[in-house]
Formats: sequence, structure tokens, C-alpha cells
Amino acid sequence: MQPQKKRVRFRGIEPDTRKAIPAMPLTDVQIKAAKPREKPYKLSDGGWLFLLVNPSESKLWRVAYRFAGKEKLLALGSYPEVSLKDARAKRDEARALLASSIDPGEQKKVEKLARVSAAGITFKLVAMDYSDKLQREGRAPATLAKIEWLLSLVLPKIGERPIGQITAAEILAALKAIEARGNLETAKRLRATIGAVFRYAIATARAETDPTAVLKGALVAPKTKHRAAITDPVALGAFLRSLDAFDGQPETVAALKLLPLVFTRPGELRLAEWVEFDLNKAVWTIPASRTKMRREHQVPLPRQALAILEGLKELTGGGWLVFPGVRSKDRPISENTMNASMRRMGFTQEQVTAHGFRATASTLLNESGKFSADAIERALAHQDPDPVRRAYARGAFWAERVEMAQWWADYLDRLKKGGEVVSLRAAGQD
Repeated sequence: MQPQKKRVRFRGIEPDTRKAIPAMPLTDVQIKAAKPREKPYKLSDGGWLFLLVNPSESKLWRVAYRFAGKEKLLALGSYPEVSLKDARAKRDEARALLASSIDPGEQKKVEKLARVSAAGITFKLVAMDYSDKLQREGRAPATLAKIEWLLSLVLPKIGERPIGQITAAEILAALKAIEARGNLETAKRLRATIGAVFRYAIATARAETDPTAVLKGALVAPKTKHRAAITDPVALGAFLRSLDAFDGQPETVAALKLLPLVFTRPGELRLAEWVEFDLNKAVWTIPASRTKMRREHQVPLPRQALAILEGLKELTGGGWLVFPGVRSKDRPISENTMNASMRRMGFTQEQVTAHGFRATASTLLNESGKFSADAIERALAHQDPDPVRRAYARGAFWAERVEMAQWWADYLDRLKKGGEVVSLRAAGQD
């Protein structure tokens, strides 16, 4: 006679021994009909899955299994919240883990911790981390300020939400609210900035998808508005004469006179420091941290620019900023100072802007036919898409750029005198 197998008991739970026949798979009818007793009992479904029926009338799914020689129980939830079909699916998942030598109970604990951790990783937290990363990379203060301002528009809506749970619909609602106020360009830029935060979250294992990717085309496309620039030689001459007669702050007047000569970005000029200028070699070196392309940019200085700087040095050379503001010598003139001064001169924003002098120089230098397009592009600090040409162009065209800088300054002087302007080519042959 074979010895009787020992029954396994879990925490005082007795198997249902009313039937001597082997347990058959459960049905929903059986589960619903199961009544509570004085002690907990279990109804087996087979394959390690059973239903624990408690005196409190709760019915809980459990899987009995062995791992590393120890008997264990895995909780799968309660009936009817977890259906018989779902319980069997979870049982099969547990068996698959065991087949891979993974304890399903421990795996469940790991997943729970991951969910708790993910719930604490909010969009605001990742956005702040992303902003700190950009600062460590040396992004320009103006760029960082713009990104932080854009993010501030959406933080009240999704800032405290776990980043892994934010949907495309939530983001679209926030963007549509901005779009409804007529700020189409802001909505477009904000979508791109939110997407950058999500891509950073994916790269740092804090999110799996970027919901903004599916929003492409969902917003109204803003109309491209180019910055106003004077490209007519006669009109440019009139502007330069008005500038000579303008009675503004000396620092501002000097900046406005230099900008058409060097045609850099206004922010690069107003934030200039004296240490960047070598007046003996007639070179201004703009550090990479302040250029749009994050590459050091050298600007050849014509005689006219040197004269302006020499005069300005007597006024502001005691400090570190070339163009300090009126209220503090440690803060540069504001972002709108030059544009506001041109409005005081009587020129509207549809006629001329500080940034527009780049288009002015690009247009008229190209029309002159005297200089190569490559030299003009290097002068504008534009980046060549070809990496080989880009590496070559770092030191190339300098001699041509020096010649071009002086020709351009002399040409502006002729325009300012007026009455002598016939054509660009004729002016260059004087």
C-alpha cells in the first residue's frame, strides 16, 4: 500500500475535502455559489491556482508555487474585480516567470516599487532636470530664460502629473488654450519644448514615449514673419544720417552705429565684454557660449568700428561690459533698448529692427558681386551643413572677410553722405 501524500497547508487554510474526486476547473457559477464558513477554505482551479473563500465573504485569488525549495503564495487580487479568466492569465504569467527561474512574488514587489517611483517622477521634476542639463552645457542665458518661460505656461496644468502618465490629449488641451489667445508661434514652440523634455525623460529611463510626436499638424501653423530690414541703399543712407543726428544715451548710440558695421546678432553685441576685443589686431572674438551655433566667432573690425570702440572705451572701459545699462554698470543695455531707440528716431518696426541688419548686409553684399557667398555666410556665422566644408571653413575666407568688412564700412559711409549712390558695383569701384 502506497503512503498517503501529505496535504500542503497555507496559513491554516484547509482544502475543500467534501469531494473525493479530483478537482475540476472552476466555473463562475461555482465561484458565485461558494458560501463563507467558520474557517477559510480554498477551491482549486488547477495548475496551482485556487480561490480562497474567507469567513468575511471575500474571495481571493492565490497561486501556490515552489521557488528555491520553498513553498510560496502569490496574491492575484479579489473576485469579481479579477475575473476567473484574468486570474488564469496571471497564473500563466507566474508560471512563465518560474520557467525562467524568476520568483513571481519578488517580481511583483519590484514592479510595485517601480510604479511608486514612477508616480513620484513628475513632469515638473524632469523639466527642471532638463533645464539644469542645458545650463551645464553652456546654453546662452537668453535661451535658458526662453525655455523656462515656455515651460511655465504648461506647468500649472501638467507639472505635478507623473510624466509617464501624461497623454497627448492633455498636452493638446494646454496648447489649444494658448492657441485660442492668438499666440500661434508660442504654442508651436511650446510643443517642441515639451517634446524635448519627454525625449530627455526617455533617454534617462523615466518615460517610454513622447506624446507630442502624435500632435504634429494638430496646431494652426503660424505665418512666417521676417524681421524688418532695410535693403534699399537710398533708404539705408537716410537711416544712417538719422542715426548720426540721434541724441540718445552714448552707449546705445554706439551700439546702434556698430550693429550695421558688424551685423552680428543684437544679443551678441549688447552682451559684449571688453576682454573679447583686440583693438590692436582689429578682431572681436565672440565666445561660443554666446553664439547661436555654440561656436566661437571672430569678427574683423574695420577702421570705422575701431574708431567707435576707441571713443566708447573712454566712457565704459573702466568696467567689463562694453554697453552697460544706465542703472547699473554690471548689467548690459536691455534686449529692447536698440529697437526702442529706433522707434524714437521715427522708424517703425515694419521698417527696421536691430536683427534686420543681418539681412541688410547679406542682401547688399551678395548683390555687390564682389565677395564669395562662402565668405558672406562665414561673416554671418552661419553653419555649413557639410561637416567637411564646415571644418575647412573655420580658418578659410578670413582674408576675404577682412577685405569685405572694410569695403562694407566704406560703402555705408558713402550711403550716409547721400547723392553719390549709383549702384553697388559702381560704389565698390571708387
